[in-house]
Amino acid sequence: MNPQLATTTETVDFVFLVIFGISAVMLLGITATMIYFLFRYNHKRHPRPTSQVASNLLLETVWTIIPTVLVMAMFYYGWAGYLALRNVPEGAMEVTVTGRMWSWLFEYDNGKTSDRLYVPAGAPVKVQIRSVDVLHSFFIPAFRVKRDAVPGMDTYVWFTASKPGSYDIFCAEYCGVAHADMITTVEALPPEEFAAWYEGEKSAAEETPGAGLLAEHGCTGCHSLDGSPGAGPTLQGIGGRQAIVVTGGRERTLSADADYLRRSIENPGADVVKGYPAIMPAYTGQIPEEDLEQIIAYMLGAQGASEPPLDGAELAGQKGCLGCHSTDGSERAGPSFKGLFGRQVTVQSEEGERSVTADAAYIRTSILHPAREVVAGYPPIMPAFADLSEAELDAIIAYLKELK
Repeated sequence: MNPQLATTTETVDFVFLVIFGISAVMLLGITATMIYFLFRYNHKRHPRPTSQVASNLLLETVWTIIPTVLVMAMFYYGWAGYLALRNVPEGAMEVTVTGRMWSWLFEYDNGKTSDRLYVPAGAPVKVQIRSVDVLHSFFIPAFRVKRDAVPGMDTYVWFTASKPGSYDIFCAEYCGVAHADMITTVEALPPEEFAAWYEGEKSAAEETPGAGLLAEHGCTGCHSLDGSPGAGPTLQGIGGRQAIVVTGGRERTLSADADYLRRSIENPGADVVKGYPAIMPAYTGQIPEEDLEQIIAYMLGAQGASEPPLDGAELAGQKGCLGCHSTDGSERAGPSFKGLFGRQVTVQSEEGERSVTADAAYIRTSILHPAREVVAGYPPIMPAFADLSEAELDAIIAYLKELK
């Protein structure tokens, strides 16, 4: 099995079919023999054994040789297939992938980086695999390759995308809370399109040092740059934003200034944003000071400022909030929004009934986790809106604050 003449997909599929074929023949043969013996030597027709044969050298030889040949055949094809997967064809393009909680970053020989693996269709590609934190597993089902990414150890896989297309990449080793989100793709392009991408202009992230560094250090695996939800708060417009954090078990409100951002990167467990798990690893000493300053400067900058501000009233209508909550004080399935912000509200939870102030933190929790505290006198029918981005939540809360 020459790795120069077969792709990893063809290699693995061939070995699978050989082993499956042998297993199927053995299954059918044994099953047919059992059924034949069931009728041929039925106890009702032969109540007493008639054969006096003590041994049969030919039969014993056959049932020893045939299984041995079959097992050795499976071993041969399995070993040949393994060698084909480990012997990289000459001239294969090399790419380095770095796994971290919870993203993949691909680096090319010309310095280009991407969160997707771009490759030329029809050409072999060798992927050097690394991990900077815990055990991951680089898995591309379409090309039948999977290899662990082990901290401190360089491993590799190779494959050939026979035709253009988009193919999924997964982490096949549980690596923490956001393991299921550690997904990206192989983008196999026609050779001329790949050449244009490879030699073309830098992406927006690469042109903006701070954004590129966020991707390089794995920040965008949990924090979006466009307001979409993730394992951690979005970084869109984070500079100067007010954040409700939990410090030593107590809640407080902080402004996302340079000191807060630096502390959140180097010691994220100190102030955990309310509503998010304390899963971020500490980056103390892992990010060069120059990179850290560029990242903080980028987050404090006007990212997202060019986007039009979100309309809280429009969002409340789009998300169906106004179907259950009025804005004029009238009764509906849920409490009216009119004068809600800052009002004392009686709620029921597992701990019993209590009175709370409808501040920003309460409203945020009521939107994301409405079943935790249900307003007394109303049924617990509101669904959770966990898909709302931070920017959308802020816009809705600001709208409710205006409804006096």
